[in-house]
Amino acid sequence: MSNPSVNAVNSYAAAGVDVEAGERAVALMRAAVQSTQRPESVGNFGGFAGLFDASALARYRKPLLATSTDGVGTKVAIAQALQRYDTIGIDLVAMIVDDLVVCGAEPLFLTDYIATGSVVPERIAAIVSGIAEGCRQAGCALLGGETAEHPGLMAPDEFDLAGAGTGVVEADDLLGPERVQIGDRLIAMAASGLHANGYSLARAILLGTNGPGLSAQPDGLPATLGELLLEPTRIYAKDCLSLAATGGVHAFSHITGGGLAANIARVLPEHCTAVVDRASWAMPPLVRYLGECGAVTDAELERTFNMGIGMVAVVPSSQGAAALDLLGARGLQAWICGEVREREPGDHSDGAPKGGQGGAAQLTGNYATR
Repeated sequence: MSNPSVNAVNSYAAAGVDVEAGERAVALMRAAVQSTQRPESVGNFGGFAGLFDASALARYRKPLLATSTDGVGTKVAIAQALQRYDTIGIDLVAMIVDDLVVCGAEPLFLTDYIATGSVVPERIAAIVSGIAEGCRQAGCALLGGETAEHPGLMAPDEFDLAGAGTGVVEADDLLGPERVQIGDRLIAMAASGLHANGYSLARAILLGTNGPGLSAQPDGLPATLGELLLEPTRIYAKDCLSLAATGGVHAFSHITGGGLAANIARVLPEHCTAVVDRASWAMPPLVRYLGECGAVTDAELERTFNMGIGMVAVVPSSQGAAALDLLGARGLQAWICGEVREREPGDHSDGAPKGGQGGAAQLTGNYATR
């Protein structure tokens, strides 16, 4: 009869969970987290729950709380492959806060969740430093989070991250389809790269059997493929809030999964069609390269990637020039990329809005050449 204690696992550490490493990670991230705090933040770092002084909402007549949760998808695989962890957190914040500002909400606070096969304190601290940097760029507080060690479920070097954020908007200032009018102009705001969408396709193309790999730098691209794929997402929160404060915005569309047309369509009323003119900008070189390398059609590229546009503002035609001036003064490349017209019977949409609610969006013409 075998001795049942021979292979016994008699401690948490023996099971693969290093509690002390987790504590070291917390100590290393402390300064980064504290650097994001707002005046409304309450309590010390490390509590069971993050606290926010809701009395700050008393200045609103009818405050609406907005909430969003997201992750960064398979872009984490690029960070893992390049062993660079200090930017992926910026992507996480961008995916969350720029969904909040679509309705005009100011991001207030965010919490994060990191799961990993093995806690390496320096790696976790680097990830959180990126999250903190994103929060500073967005003006929101990082109120807390969780780091979970999952030995046996994830490889030691694997990790994934997600987060949730909360914002607030005055009910009278809520942006969305109800405000959009025929004749409105579409203001495109340039993307910093692929942001955090389409990476499953990009990785399949570049890391497949005959793919060039992440260290290659094809002609016409300014950096290696790995560096370009890891470029942090532009955070538009403060830009959008500044534009909304002028009263000259009807809606915003955050261009994420599903591509340009589908995301624009979801912020339009059903009787409207957005006509987007491809000639108003050039297809990004990285996207064009992915299309050529993977023999991907332009239509599929447009359903998958942001095509160089990270955010779109829908503004009255009379406010187009002022919007461009404001965004330009903030250092953001922006241009008029189309307009809203009456939806006609038989109008198709190049992308269906999520949930089936919304208008139509069509991409017309050919991309500009550089």
